[in-house]
Amino acid sequence: MAVNIPLRHELKFFISDMQYHLLRNALDKVLWRDPNGDENNEYHIRSLYFDTAFDTALHDKLDGDPARDKYRIRIYNLSDRIIKLECKTKVGNLISKRSLAIPRDLCEQLMAADPTGLESTRSGLLGDVYREMTTNLLHPVVLVDYVREAYLHPAEEVRITFDKQLRTGLGSIDLFNPYVPTVPPFDNGEMILEVKYNRVMPPYIRDLLTTYCGGAVQSAISKYTWCRRFEDKEA
Repeated sequence: MAVNIPLRHELKFFISDMQYHLLRNALDKVLWRDPNGDENNEYHIRSLYFDTAFDTALHDKLDGDPARDKYRIRIYNLSDRIIKLECKTKVGNLISKRSLAIPRDLCEQLMAADPTGLESTRSGLLGDVYREMTTNLLHPVVLVDYVREAYLHPAEEVRITFDKQLRTGLGSIDLFNPYVPTVPPFDNGEMILEVKYNRVMPPYIRDLLTTYCGGAVQSAISKYTWCRRFEDKEA
């Protein structure tokens, strides 16, 4: 079943280890832990990002294009039990996401950049992938790994995540291989704080963020771009 998430706010920050520990301890007292997390409220995410033959997604991000799309396939804890094809759309300062659970055989086909049969799909997302593969040679370009710790609140569908241990797959697109060599694109193990909400952030949550991460500078962080630029530098 396809899931379409409407336009939402998304704020991103680099934070220090101290800011992380202070904020997570505060959030753990007032928000809900992500039900997908383990005993430490963590789970592993691996995304295989796609781009066109012209690196459209990469250049749109670097150029600051206010309207852009990124296509990816995402798995959790290196398992093929749940495989999601997603398109994340940026519109000004807002983001939306379309997501579709797909079987492994279709995933393998998309990883091979093979659009065969997609011309008859009833899925709008798969139809867009078919168009991009046939007109702009959309294909997989980079693996992005990280560990996520998430806290939730139903008011305005607030979702606060700490993304840790970001690593890139050094040119591999072998999504399901747990032994793919990966390396961090950062020099100092930076941690990323992401805050998502619908219209207005609840004031007490905003106060917590200000109290414990007031010195953090909001940044247009893109894990995809960091990993692509690192791989281009290493090539």
